[in-house]
Amino acid sequence: MSGHSHWSSIKYQKGAADAKRGKIFSKLARQISVAAKEKGGDPESNAGLRMIIETSKKFNMPKENVERAIKKGTGEIEGAKYEEIMYEAYGPNNVAIIIEGITDNKNRTLGEIKQILSQYNGKLADNGSVKWMFERKGVITINPKSKIQMVPNEIQSPKKEELELIVIEAGADDLKWNDDILDIYTQQDDLEKIKKNLENQKIEIESASLDWLAKEEISLDENHKESIEKLFEALDENDDVQEIFSNLKS
Repeated sequence: MSGHSHWSSIKYQKGAADAKRGKIFSKLARQISVAAKEKGGDPESNAGLRMIIETSKKFNMPKENVERAIKKGTGEIEGAKYEEIMYEAYGPNNVAIIIEGITDNKNRTLGEIKQILSQYNGKLADNGSVKWMFERKGVITINPKSKIQMVPNEIQSPKKEELELIVIEAGADDLKWNDDILDIYTQQDDLEKIKKNLENQKIEIESASLDWLAKEEISLDENHKESIEKLFEALDENDDVQEIFSNLKS
């Protein structure tokens, strides 16, 4: 689980086994197709598509898979007609959950999500009854070991304080260290601009996305936290589920 209550195989399980990697490729392909369908298949003019392609490269997704997903999205080749979905739910101990997904059959996905939630003492919530507890933010995770030019003719890794200053000057709203990983928070419309600012300074971006951040997080003891994590794992195994956000404090 990430530092901002985000559970996702796409972002945080890069060491996945081959079987898991195939599932990740499938989920990434759906994201690519939807992004290409919405704003075209050229990553130079489609920032959302460009970020997903960058993520796919980190997982060593084959180039031909990426190109095929783009062509499915733009209609150049036939494929399933995908659309984005979002569900609001409560898990055990009233943990608030937002589930984002991509599906070619809304009715099937809804039934599967209901079944998973019921199995792990969760339930779907009415539209709007959970989402108000969250806010939409850009989240950039960076590699603190990035080597940049701190002084003339010398490339080195900045200290934490130096890196924080670079991030703030790039326009970030806030930042948070989670062990040795730095999460940067931005306004939705500033995500791509700040990402480019950091990349121009040779900061290595691990991931960049629009996430749902809980306005207030709740804490659970280890036993109760384990039960909600089992629910997250089951949801994440579903092919149609892309991202899972909650107000559970990590």
